Amino acid sequence: MEIKQYTDQIKPFHEEAAREAKLRWSHVAHPLHSLGLLEDAIVKIAGITGSAKVDFKKKTVFILCADNGIVEEGVTQTDSSVTASVVRGFTKGEGCVTLMAKKAGADCIPVDLGIADAMENCGEAYPLVREKIAFGTKNFIKEPAMTMEQMMKAIDVGVELVKKEKEKGTGMIAVGEMGIGNTTTSSALAAVFLNKDVRQVTGKGAGLSIEGLERKIQVIETAINRYHLREESPLYVLQCVGGLDLAGMVGVYLGGAIYGLPILVDGIIAAAGALAAARICPQTASYMIATHVSKEPAGKMILEELGLNPLIDCGMCLGEGTGAVAAMPLFDMAACIYDDMKTFDQYQIEEYKPL
Repeated sequence: MEIKQYTDQIKPFHEEAAREAKLRWSHVAHPLHSLGLLEDAIVKIAGITGSAKVDFKKKTVFILCADNGIVEEGVTQTDSSVTASVVRGFTKGEGCVTLMAKKAGADCIPVDLGIADAMENCGEAYPLVREKIAFGTKNFIKEPAMTMEQMMKAIDVGVELVKKEKEKGTGMIAVGEMGIGNTTTSSALAAVFLNKDVRQVTGKGAGLSIEGLERKIQVIETAINRYHLREESPLYVLQCVGGLDLAGMVGVYLGGAIYGLPILVDGIIAAAGALAAARICPQTASYMIATHVSKEPAGKMILEELGLNPLIDCGMCLGEGTGAVAAMPLFDMAACIYDDMKTFDQYQIEEYKPL
């Protein structure tokens, strides 16, 4: 489907529902805005869903998985075989994010968009959704990472994933990922979309040496210059130096805006995907909620650009959706107070007044 066909389906953020939620907080028997970002999150969720009666008891984490051809250039500590191994762990319930999600009461859906492996011998705890578009992207130093058709197919998958969860009654979706090399693709997107020097936004990822980091920076700079990306459209940037996981994320963020579901932004890869989505369709930012800030250099910069305030800062850089899942209990606690706390009137106490 063409991007415009998606953007035409997005309805405006529900300001009235957000105002109702904010009014409800003002009546809850506590000092005004004393729960800070937790209150803001509930208000935003009301605006996203169109109802001040928030309900996100059913939560889902999408783990979008794909390999990246750029690993051929020595920009990672490990090779692409690690992607398949880790994803098999997800399907068996043995991954970091699946263990954390179980504790947080969230479902996990690993999705194969482009793993460079046939993915046999997977587990059944969290069955792999098979939407493979290619066995990894191309090496973007030599040619664009994806064709336009491949990128759009990944976006379509992301939108459809959200649609299906909406139909199941899911009230909150987190975006995770797995794919060796995707801090390189994410740094490339960040450099272009933030209009920053590559060195400012590029980190060591999963443990690169100083020499490896320099190689990573050089590779990204070469690609940006080769394709003249600072003068090109967001979709072309994503096609040239992005990944199938990132394109799928763009679809998820679009889906959140279309179907009125809050999308939790995880770490640097999910943040880069969020920034790409916002560059393609600015309305999507209204449907995103930042859960934590990655310690990768571009993490804070991207969230600030999107106008998102993260709930937690734990120095995390694991990805997979772990930061989003770590924040889920905070949403539950905020909703509990919002729904169940007595009002000033019920306590026969005079309400606080804004001064």
